[in-house]
Amino acid sequence: MHLRLNVGKIYVRRQIMGFIGISGMQYSGASLSHHRIIVAEDSNVFTSMISKRLKELFDIDVEICRSFEELELAYDKSSEKITLAISNINLPGAENGEALNYLVDLSIPTIVFTGTFQQTTRDQLLSKEIVDYILKDNIFAVDMLAESVCRFLTNHNHHVLIVDDSATARALLSTRLKRYNFRVSVAENGAAALALLKANPDIGLMITDYNMPDIDGFELTRRIRSTIGSHQLRIIGISSSTDRLLSARFLKAGGNDFIMRPFIDEEFYCRVNQNLDTLAQIKSAQFKMAG
Repeated sequence: MHLRLNVGKIYVRRQIMGFIGISGMQYSGASLSHHRIIVAEDSNVFTSMISKRLKELFDIDVEICRSFEELELAYDKSSEKITLAISNINLPGAENGEALNYLVDLSIPTIVFTGTFQQTTRDQLLSKEIVDYILKDNIFAVDMLAESVCRFLTNHNHHVLIVDDSATARALLSTRLKRYNFRVSVAENGAAALALLKANPDIGLMITDYNMPDIDGFELTRRIRSTIGSHQLRIIGISSSTDRLLSARFLKAGGNDFIMRPFIDEEFYCRVNQNLDTLAQIKSAQFKMAG
């Protein structure tokens, strides 16, 4: 894809690269330059690598903050909304995690990019409801970060339906998905889910509980599959049951994936991404065949 930029009287054509992420995510190559992204990182090596990668992939000019003071100034100097922050846990002037707390308190979606990681670190990060965390100790770290940024900026293109008779469960799943920037609809039973699917053909993923009073997850999946195929809608089943055969029964009914509760955030997000990536790949293949 080419962008035509007007710089005074000089016209510049910039080609934005298509992108296939580490996990197989496909990105069209459309510019994401309208997003304001802050990078709170004091390492010149990493700030240079991140800036270069996000510019060449997505045409994004990031704002670099190498200290807590610079981070505060970046927020105060402009009323323009910060779409996303990429932050180390510690910064000069904020050696005890104050920078991350600052971003979270401002409700700025944040991806943590860190070289320090332990189990307690993970638990503390997830308790702050960050978008994601990426470890620096990997040769693909910057590419993994770029994919995480791309997912967050484009997840709003995906409409996800949650079906569960428990209000608490619906709220927890909805909160998780909205944190990742998905559009979310919820249904308290199978009948409501069928109505929402009919009214919203753009729903690409349904996450349904198995044990529901009116129409259980199996029956709901069977009814949906009579009219909507896996190439249009992916279905993930969820259950707290200890019966391991439930997953086999659900898949045989037309489901695409099954997760047993309790599950961890990373697994849940990975399963959601994999199913949506598969759907995108199917649609891309269909488009190429039609052309």
